[in-house]
Amino acid sequence: MIELIILFLAVLAVIAVYYVLKTAKQLIVNTILGLILLAASNIVFKMGIDYSPIPILVCALGGVPGAALVIILHVLKVAF
Repeated sequence: MIELIILFLAVLAVIAVYYVLKTAKQLIVNTILGLILLAASNIVFKMGIDYSPIPILVCALGGVPGAALVIILHVLKVAF
């Protein structure tokens, strides 16, 4: 009986790890795309956004929407 409980808990742990890694994969892809978008807009449009810790952190945490926010705030001369 104890073996069945351990097996059931192991299956639940595998399922939980799968969903955590699946979500983490999406977050990592979004972060990389945000950083690429920031660098590409800086290179292509010569925007002059500094690669200081704050814009990098916003892009890393926000991904593509974070990069768009940094770009919009820079174009409006509000920040960055």
